[in-house]
Amino acid sequence: MANVLQLTFNPFQENTYLVYDDTKECMVLDPGCLFPDEKAELQEAINHLGLRPVRLINTHCHIDHILGNRFIADTYGLVLEAHQGEQVVLESGVQVASMYQIPYPEPSPAIGKFINAGDVIQFGETSLKAIFTPGHSPASLSFYCEKDRFLIAGDVLFKNSIGRYDLPGGNFNTLMKSIREKLMVLPDEVKVYSGHGPATTIGEERRGNPFLVE
Repeated sequence: MANVLQLTFNPFQENTYLVYDDTKECMVLDPGCLFPDEKAELQEAINHLGLRPVRLINTHCHIDHILGNRFIADTYGLVLEAHQGEQVVLESGVQVASMYQIPYPEPSPAIGKFINAGDVIQFGETSLKAIFTPGHSPASLSFYCEKDRFLIAGDVLFKNSIGRYDLPGGNFNTLMKSIREKLMVLPDEVKVYSGHGPATTIGEERRGNPFLVE
């Protein structure tokens, strides 16, 4: 059975996720750790659970989700994986960090492996399907574990809300299409882990999200 550990980092209060199973292999998604104490907290969690990180993945490449990419890549010898359409977003990281006056001393490595819609992400005994969910960013990916009924949604869907669509590459209609056609077709009991804020479920959002209730 796969487990999900949420850690919240940086001034944007971004959720970083460790997904792991009984084999102790794990995937690090959207490492937002920026400050030394945040990097230490993430590393301590990995060590405490006895995990071995084997994949480093970004759901999308906005600055708050990539601040710890270099740290994880260098510490564990991993290649960054994301959708090719996020490359331009990743490359703007230094400029965006400067705009928000956020220190960014360790710019992210380039995407070393592209993930496409429908790809199956495997590690240990766990498999997650990559779902193409643009709208918040040009090529956001969500990751669905059908066996254990959970979804890593990035900044596409939140508890009682949706992701921003006013950033470069964002689009409201595209975002709503992604949510309705790609996420709302999943079973009600699927737990949704978002890029910010608390977890929710597909059913909760289907019934109560003001953007989705007609």
